[in-house]
Amino acid sequence: MRSIVAALVLFAIPAFAASLKLYLKDGSHQIVREYKVTGDRVRFYSLERSDWEEIPADLVDLKRTEREQTDRQETLARESALVAAEEKAERVLLKEIAQVPVTAGVFWLNGKEIKRMPSAESKLHTNKGRSILKVLSPVPVVAGKGTVEIEGEQSENLIAQDRPEFYIRLLVEERFGIVRLTPRKGRRIVERVTIVPITKEYLEEQDTVEVFRHQLEETLYKIWPTNPLAPGEYAVVQYTEGKMNIQIWDFSIRPEAPPNPQATSGRD
Repeated sequence: MRSIVAALVLFAIPAFAASLKLYLKDGSHQIVREYKVTGDRVRFYSLERSDWEEIPADLVDLKRTEREQTDRQETLARESALVAAEEKAERVLLKEIAQVPVTAGVFWLNGKEIKRMPSAESKLHTNKGRSILKVLSPVPVVAGKGTVEIEGEQSENLIAQDRPEFYIRLLVEERFGIVRLTPRKGRRIVERVTIVPITKEYLEEQDTVEVFRHQLEETLYKIWPTNPLAPGEYAVVQYTEGKMNIQIWDFSIRPEAPPNPQATSGRD
C-alpha cells in the first residue's frame, strides 16, 4: 500500500508543477504553464488555448499569483520529502525482513548480526512426576496443579543487553511474548498450571514482561522489552492458551556476558 501511495504522489507532482493560475484583478484567472512580465505587459502560455498570449500588466494581480505560486512550491517540496521518507522507510523494512531466516523460530538481534535461538525442552511437573511436553501432542494429566519447567538454573544463552531485540517467525498464529523464569533447585519454572477437574482444562499462569510488538510481515514480528530487564532468567515463549503446547527459547540477562556462543547465525 505504501508503494501505491508513493506512486500516486509522484504521478501528481509533475501535473501539479506543470500549471499555475495567473490571477486577474477582476477576480478571474488564466490557467497557464508559465508567464513573464515584460515592461507593462504580461506574456503567458495558455494551457487552455495552447498558445502564447499577452495582456496589460495592470490587469494582472501579480501579488496573489506569486503568493499562490510560492505556496504551491512549498507544498511540492513537502510532498517530495514525504515520498522520499516513505521510500527510504520501505527500503529499510525490506532489508530488515530479508535478514531474518525464512523458517519458523526465534532470532536474537545481536548488534548487526541475527542469531537463531535454540529452543528448550520443557517438562510438566505434577505430583505424579515429570512428563516431557510435546508441541503437537500434549501429555494427559490428572486434575491438580503443576509447573512447566526447563533444566538448569541458568540459561547458556547469555545476553548482555538489558533490552534485547528478537524476531519471531510463526508457523501458525499463536500467542507469544517474553516471560521471567524462576530458578529453583536445578531447574527454571516457566509457568504454573492448574488442571481443572472434570473438564481437564489447563489454566496457565506466567510472569509476563511488557513488550513492544512490531509486525514486519504476515508471520514475522519483532519484539523487545518496554523497560530494561534486570539481570536474571527469561524466555521468549509461543503458545496456544489452554493447550499446553508452549515453546520456549530461554536466555539469561548478564551485563558482563561475552558474545553469545550458543546461538547460531546466518539465513536458512
